[in-house]
Amino acid sequence: MYRTHNCGELTRENVGEGVILSGWVQKSRDLGGMTFVDLRDRYGITQLVFNMKTDAGLCGEARKLGREFVIRTEGKVTERSNKNPQMATGDIEIMVEQLEILNSSITPPFTIEENTDGGDDLRMKYRYLDLRRSVVRENLQLRHRMAIEIRKYLSEQGFLEVETPVLIKSTPEGARDFVVPSRMNPGEFYALPQSPQTFKQLLMVAGFDKYFQIVKCFRDEDLRADRQPEFTQIDCEMSFVDRDDILDTFEGLAKHLFLSIKGVEIDGKFPKMAYTEAMNRYGNDKPDLRFGMEISEMTGLVKGRGFQVFDSVEYIGGICAEGCAGYSRKQLDALTDFVKRPQIGVKGLVYLKYNEDGSLKSSVDKFYDEAALKKWEELFDAKPGDLILVLAGDRDLTLKALSEIRLEMGNRLELRDPNVFRPMWVVDFPLLEWDEETEKFHAMHHPFTSPYEEDMELFRTDPGKVRARAYDLVINGVEIGGGSIRIHDEGLQKQMFDNLGFTREEARKQFGFLMSAFRYGAPPHGGIAFGFDRWVALFAGIESIRDVIAFPKNNSGRDVMIDTPSTISEAQLEELSLKVNTKTSLGR
Repeated sequence: MYRTHNCGELTRENVGEGVILSGWVQKSRDLGGMTFVDLRDRYGITQLVFNMKTDAGLCGEARKLGREFVIRTEGKVTERSNKNPQMATGDIEIMVEQLEILNSSITPPFTIEENTDGGDDLRMKYRYLDLRRSVVRENLQLRHRMAIEIRKYLSEQGFLEVETPVLIKSTPEGARDFVVPSRMNPGEFYALPQSPQTFKQLLMVAGFDKYFQIVKCFRDEDLRADRQPEFTQIDCEMSFVDRDDILDTFEGLAKHLFLSIKGVEIDGKFPKMAYTEAMNRYGNDKPDLRFGMEISEMTGLVKGRGFQVFDSVEYIGGICAEGCAGYSRKQLDALTDFVKRPQIGVKGLVYLKYNEDGSLKSSVDKFYDEAALKKWEELFDAKPGDLILVLAGDRDLTLKALSEIRLEMGNRLELRDPNVFRPMWVVDFPLLEWDEETEKFHAMHHPFTSPYEEDMELFRTDPGKVRARAYDLVINGVEIGGGSIRIHDEGLQKQMFDNLGFTREEARKQFGFLMSAFRYGAPPHGGIAFGFDRWVALFAGIESIRDVIAFPKNNSGRDVMIDTPSTISEAQLEELSLKVNTKTSLGR
């Protein structure tokens, strides 16, 4: 027997019992006549005691133990004289009577502690060691609990979990596909699914009116903190429903997770906000509602005063930062540098200080007298002590920049409390968006999203103005998931493909199977997909989804632990009827 108990469960109630524990050596402390060893497993840490007076030989063996040695011990539970309230087992310790080294360990490349000295690259290379750290392990335990609660809630709502294929047909869904060559069909390829979109629609045609799946998805796109080449979705679809039926169902899921996992009860309906309103008020389609500081447009108010920066641009807007009128020149210069960064890309920042004494001080006093600046103050409903920050330029670019500086000020003023949650629905997205480079419309969500019935005439004559029956769940500025009511009519789906520039032959080749299915009685249906990794990261209070995935890739899409992607042999290439372009591969 390797253990009678784990390292996280013994308490004072076990005092006097003989126990067997096994695990890893967290650390060892030699205090002369006594040696103390912290033994760790998945469940916690228990302190072991070796006494030189009672067993010098055993104590000598204990002093040879190094970090991460795997050991088995037998001993008796005793009450600690110096209790440690920070440990679940801090009231007891084990007086060791037998010690067996099950496996030794070389010195780890970083300390296996909550706050480690290992950088990201090193921890990813030795991820199996990083996973021993409690802070990482707790993220995966949180993920496990959330998966159980998701399955519990959806099952109770009558949903059926159905697995869909991983080797599928390559279809355009917004990102590049990962493709897999077929040995049995030379020159032909499978694709890994960006989502199970067409399959869940086919399940609705098949009569499975409530489907879900916690499923792996794959997208070959540039990576960032909330993206991985392979990620996990909570994928859901329902038949005979309209938009609000779906929103009500998945508000219920969100509330269930908040209560069961975080102990947070969210009352009332989640607010809904149209896409255009979100863009105008917050500069993006995933607003963080934990604080105000909304964007106000100033274009008509400030143009025509001889200030060329304002007079020459399409849009001027600003935000009001409460209590920041005391910002120094150095602080204002830092904000200017922030908005000038390439990823934001505006040329400068104008400010107005509404000082505590009631005076107004602006960086553009030369062009705007006090009466004009007073109108700025009134527009923002500013109070003495507030700071108005103004940006100008192309409308879309400036709104994006205002969104960034709003979030930056929210961070600086500590308004984005991770223990406060503000969920909302963003609705009524544009169905299509125009791409200047390709001179084509692209689906903002995907080609199967249904337009509003009242926009059907525009769908044929002016498709850029059509609204989608689409919706996103946003929590604290993070897009947790999104979905739509689907097209279930063959004629409407053909019109959608026409608007996207597909020829009839291209549409038939890519989606003929779905179009054919629609001819056999497709019900009205819609669904939603949540980023499971993002939701876990939100609940864990962290930004990067890598920290909630057991074996993630780095920002170059590489698994540095197993060193992949990697080359394959000439024999494998030949068997798959492939030939590598050496010029392209060498020029990476």
